[in-house]
Amino acid sequence: MDTPTTESAPQPNGHPTPGQSSPPNGLAYTVREQPLGSTKHIRIVGIGAGASGLNLVRTLRLNLTDYELVIYEKNADVGGTWLENRYPGCRCDVPSHSYQFSWRQKKDWSNFFAPAEEIGSYLCQACDDEDMRDSIKTSHQVVKAQWNEKDGQWDLVVRNLGTGEEFGDHATFLVDGTGILNNWKWPDVEGVDTYQGTLIHTARWPKEFDHTGKTIAVIGNGSSGIQVLPELQPGAEKLYHVFRTPTWVIPPRIQAWKVMGQAGEILSKIQLDAQENFSQETIEKFQSDPEFYREFVKKIEVEVNNTFPIVLTQSPVQAFARAKVTEYMTLMLGGNPELCKALIPDFPLGCRRMTPGHGYLQALTRPNVEVKRSEIKRFVPEGIELESGEVLKVDAIICATGFDTSFCPRFPIIGRDGNLQERWQKETPKAYMSCAVAGLPNYFMFLGPNAPIGHGSVFTLSEHIAKYITSVIRKCQAEGIKAIAPSAAAVDDYFEHVTAFMPRTAWAAAGGRSWFKNGRADGPVTALHPGSRIHFFHMLERFRGEDWEYVYDDDARQNRFAYLGNGFSTKELDPQADSTWYLDEPTVVR
Repeated sequence: MDTPTTESAPQPNGHPTPGQSSPPNGLAYTVREQPLGSTKHIRIVGIGAGASGLNLVRTLRLNLTDYELVIYEKNADVGGTWLENRYPGCRCDVPSHSYQFSWRQKKDWSNFFAPAEEIGSYLCQACDDEDMRDSIKTSHQVVKAQWNEKDGQWDLVVRNLGTGEEFGDHATFLVDGTGILNNWKWPDVEGVDTYQGTLIHTARWPKEFDHTGKTIAVIGNGSSGIQVLPELQPGAEKLYHVFRTPTWVIPPRIQAWKVMGQAGEILSKIQLDAQENFSQETIEKFQSDPEFYREFVKKIEVEVNNTFPIVLTQSPVQAFARAKVTEYMTLMLGGNPELCKALIPDFPLGCRRMTPGHGYLQALTRPNVEVKRSEIKRFVPEGIELESGEVLKVDAIICATGFDTSFCPRFPIIGRDGNLQERWQKETPKAYMSCAVAGLPNYFMFLGPNAPIGHGSVFTLSEHIAKYITSVIRKCQAEGIKAIAPSAAAVDDYFEHVTAFMPRTAWAAAGGRSWFKNGRADGPVTALHPGSRIHFFHMLERFRGEDWEYVYDDDARQNRFAYLGNGFSTKELDPQADSTWYLDEPTVVR
């Protein structure tokens, strides 16, 4: 709804303008000559045009007026991690029908777990169909942000990656949607530059690379390593699989859900081939029967949401699931005692991300594969030297070594307490409900420290976060708030709760290196929320104003009620509005 924002709103019935009062401190307070509900013009800058950035664009459009928006995206197109990661076998390990926007459901996913190219195309299509590209500047990267207390805005430096030119910009609100699995890294091993063969990171896969007939080393057994290895094994002359820590590889989820989950009945009504591709008949049923499709989507979402009890170390669900996964892995490894010892963890299920590895364990039993559970001492010109001194001579090294998950910003973000980039290099990152940081006014994040990044689909997560951020921005826009930031005390209290809760979970278990703990074997757990997905959604339903510090537009008086204005409301001055809405919604709580 458009609201009047003029300096002097009309006075019905000739009522006089209220006068001034003289408070004891001598600072005069003047009534703001605008109706309650008036909004000030703001500029919002977002960083990143992946799923979070697209959700931000749409949510702002639906809920705000009187604003301008630009999203800076470093890549040449939208899509984020699904534009960048295109290695063989790359796909999502969350079911396709959960890994989508609730506002844009796709009925023709090709596979139960969608491949990267299809997810990337889905994001591009959503962006185009929603006419979002006017708000997005691709090949542009924010390289510096500094809070300007006087003006109540972020002063930015942006680089055009096409020309190399840098220019200034500003934002009333800065929203960081760069994501946690976006800044890939080489292994932290001596001599990476000395290797003379082909060196590849899975997040930068060269389309022209042909592995056929080559001797290859695949480093790492996280999701990327588990997916790429069975794609390379058949054509390789020899394949070494090098990793430090074993990982839990779970059985196909469809089988487990059919037996034990709530989706068993609906799953029995769909058709999948051996690679979990949907049959054309099933896709046509999704398209022609909206009730069946809706039921399927909701049942799959329930299964995704129900995984949290597995990671609670004292729960009977953990013990039962661990026994079943151990049984499955042993079977897939053919009972080979050496492989079972090397690959089946002795730490709790869920300590590392649980991955459905289609064909991975079977590939490790093939004659041309050799498993090397070992630290890497260094890279040498001809390959890899292991901790034992053994040298693996290889034509190519595939680094499935993941991403920088330290949450340390990639560029200086200078707030009231200095540069966050420097601070988080020295101390454990702490955020307010994963969305905001003490000392950084008007700054918000998607999937910051202790967000539920390992709890399921980031699409629906980012929808809830976008709504939360938008509600705070709308509050500031309509209530005369110049700057807002969570208090240090609130952030410390939240961190205290996180720290106390995490020992209940497998995530904090010692002995298992994981990106949940920034690649370390022991805590703290910085990448996961202390609770279930539903717990996170519930937590963000209401804004806790008492946890925040405010600076108001009225610099002299700092009167928090100045936004009440001239005694009238935009709800009664807009001729298009229903000024008696309360008669139709007597029980609605807003």
